[in-house]
Amino acid sequence: MVRKAPAIVILGKGSLATARKIQQVYPDALIHGLAGRVEGVDLSYQAFGQTLRQLYQQDTPIIALCAAGIVIRTLADLLLEKGAEPPVLAVAEDGSAVVPLLGGLGGVNVMAREIGAGLGVAAAITTSGELRFGTCLLNPPSGYALADLELGKRFVSDLLAGEPVRIEGAAPWLAQAQLPHDEHAQRSIRVGCEAREPSANELLIHPRCVLVAISATLPEPAQAVRAALQAAKIAEPALACLLAADSEMSSPALRDAAAELGVALRFAPAAESVVALAAQALPQLLPPQAMGEGIAIAVASQPIDVQSIGRARGRLAVIGLGPGAAEFMVPAVKAELARANDVLGYETYVRMAGPFRDDQVLHCTDNREEMQRARHAFELAVQGRSVVVVSSGDPGVFAMAAAVLEALHESDDPAWHAVDLEILPGVSASLATAAQAGAPLGHDFCVLSLSDNLKPWSIIEKRLDLAAQADLALAFYNPISRARPWQLGRAMDIVRQHRTAQTPVVLGRDIGRPGQTLRAITLGELTPELVDMRTMVLVGSSTTCVFPRPEGGQWVYTPRWYPEQG
Repeated sequence: MVRKAPAIVILGKGSLATARKIQQVYPDALIHGLAGRVEGVDLSYQAFGQTLRQLYQQDTPIIALCAAGIVIRTLADLLLEKGAEPPVLAVAEDGSAVVPLLGGLGGVNVMAREIGAGLGVAAAITTSGELRFGTCLLNPPSGYALADLELGKRFVSDLLAGEPVRIEGAAPWLAQAQLPHDEHAQRSIRVGCEAREPSANELLIHPRCVLVAISATLPEPAQAVRAALQAAKIAEPALACLLAADSEMSSPALRDAAAELGVALRFAPAAESVVALAAQALPQLLPPQAMGEGIAIAVASQPIDVQSIGRARGRLAVIGLGPGAAEFMVPAVKAELARANDVLGYETYVRMAGPFRDDQVLHCTDNREEMQRARHAFELAVQGRSVVVVSSGDPGVFAMAAAVLEALHESDDPAWHAVDLEILPGVSASLATAAQAGAPLGHDFCVLSLSDNLKPWSIIEKRLDLAAQADLALAFYNPISRARPWQLGRAMDIVRQHRTAQTPVVLGRDIGRPGQTLRAITLGELTPELVDMRTMVLVGSSTTCVFPRPEGGQWVYTPRWYPEQG
């Protein structure tokens, strides 16, 4: 079963460089930093103890860059039975030490070695069985599963006491371990996929070598799989993946079944039967066996490499980076970027989304090639890849979400429509600018683009006139460019027909990026020379107010109330 991405928790900026190195080991991990003490993290928190306990209770692996004693004292009241805890590690701020603390049965020692390799140090492993035998029998490597944890604990205790053991079945990792091996030993480690009660002095380990081909037409797929495994006398932990026809790629029932069973869901070209589907998936599989209508089982001689079975359902996420600063990017977007195979977008925005791993492919294009970019994204996703299309701000506000949906709407390719498509929000430039200024959009407001590249200027003028007449606060995207130097002036002429010269105006340039500037002026003072393409223009309504800030500058806000009309 795939474990959650870990949380990297730091207390100060002195730990950030080490945290970034660990994040290279676990790209899905988010760095949590103490608010007010460290910037440039993925998430900020207010209380260290509360955050650590909450992560622990959510079964999230924890990598805490602080003294081990702090972590132990923080979690002491929550410690439960072994086996029911996520991995918890303490790492020195400078990366000089990696200490696994909790979660020995959840892979904490594996994580410790991975982190140690990433930092160039040896992990401080203290688990007696692992130190003695060179492996943790209670936490088999990927591709294997322990049948019974409690029996396993007693079994390992006996081996540590000096009892010899024999191995039945194939498991290369056991052959490489320093176990007290004796062909005539009473105690045995049995490696196989059969479902049975362990005999006395026996440790059962199941290789994940079973594939189940399944049809989405089954009413309760997860129950059907369990019944089929039981009928075939196969242990459920030996299940490696479900396989379905690619025509069923968008089936929520199959997706839910795979999640319930804790296995991967893969897809292959449709065949005349589920038996044929399983047979074509991997030649090394033993001949599949039909287990009723719509379900078949195939067993391999060794653990199955799930990535070699068919392909995954492709994913396409359209994301918003926010205005530019890392702290304005929502965690879901950061996680999506971390697991992407391909990242597409206007080059400036793609570079803002980094850094990237060496295995991630960047597809940078001109800002005017939106439809080509959207189609290319679907072409990549249908190959089973995880694809991200990058927008600045929010992807649904004058950005790539509409282009992606338009490309999908125009397509009659069923493979495109089977892609797992998700739109992830970002902080739009108008909202970021408004937040810096105070709350100029605190009441009803209208968002308009002054670019006539995709709509006639006559429509822009009409909408401007009506919005200004309605006394809405106004947010202007794309206010001016070299090709459109006159349009902002014309737009303000229209607005001035319905606003006084004292109406507050906010100009935010590169908000959320280095060198950002914010100015509060009046409509009478606004001229095109004060604005460029990277400026967000906010024009207040008749109720918008301005008052001085103690540190200089002005607060601008629009009250939530509106006066009754006589």
